[in-house]
Amino acid sequence: MRGNISLHETDRPNPEDCAGALEILRQFTRANVPTLDNHDYALLLKDEAGVLVGGLIGQSRWGGFLIDILALSPPVRGQGWGAILLTKAEAEARRRDCNHMRLDTYAFQAKAFYEAHGFAVFGQIDGPAPYYPHYFMMKRL
Repeated sequence: MRGNISLHETDRPNPEDCAGALEILRQFTRANVPTLDNHDYALLLKDEAGVLVGGLIGQSRWGGFLIDILALSPPVRGQGWGAILLTKAEAEARRRDCNHMRLDTYAFQAKAFYEAHGFAVFGQIDGPAPYYPHYFMMKRL
C-alpha cells in the first residue's frame, strides 16, 4: 500500500485535515478502550460588540480535565477574569467527576498565577530563556 500513498508537508493544515486526523485517532481509541469519554469545554469572554477578548478552552477525558488554552487580551488582564475562568472550569471538572486538572505553561507565561490557584509542577523541560522552562502542572480535585 505504501506505493499509493503520498506525503504532504505543511505549516498550515486545513481544518478538514485536522478533523480527519482526529477521527482516525478516535476510531483507534474506540477499538481499544471500553468508553470514549472526551467532552470539550469552553468559557468565552466577549466585549459589547461580541468580539472575543479572552477565554478558556479545555476538555475532560477519563477522569481528568485538560486546560488547553487560557488567554486574556491586554484590556481585560488584571481584572480577575483569569481566576473566574479557572474557578468555573474547576467547578465543571468536579461536575464531570474529574479527579485532577492539568495544563502546561512556559516561564514567560503564568506559572505563579497557576500556583496561586492550587496547581503544582509535576514535570519540566529546560531550554533557552526566556521561553523555558516549560512547566507541566496539575491540581488534584
